[in-house]
Amino acid sequence: MDHAPTPDADITVTHAPDHPLTPLPIDPADVLSGDPVTSFAVLREDDHAEHGLWQMTPGSAAGVEADEMFVVLAGRATIDVRNGPTLDVKPGDVGLMRAGTHAVWTVHETLRKAYRITKPTPG
Repeated sequence: MDHAPTPDADITVTHAPDHPLTPLPIDPADVLSGDPVTSFAVLREDDHAEHGLWQMTPGSAAGVEADEMFVVLAGRATIDVRNGPTLDVKPGDVGLMRAGTHAVWTVHETLRKAYRITKPTPG
């Protein structure tokens, strides 16, 4: 399947495992171990949400999460939520994160996920 997403189309399809991604540098202060590299592709974006793909290579990095739903497509990782659970994720897992959640992602095998970030409502 070789369908490039068209942001203004009523429906778009892409082959997630080999969809091209753009590098997304990690702040060196957030890297806790290894040399992880992140990349992403925005498939569609509007005033309310961003839909896309995100990938991280093995290593550990801390971050503050967005209001997000994701589906793990490939790889394996552990998500350590500050003052919360430690979660192991693998292909097929669906995650829901609240905006402002502090978490450490430790990727064991390059992780690729499809995501939907809900943007804050102005006002």
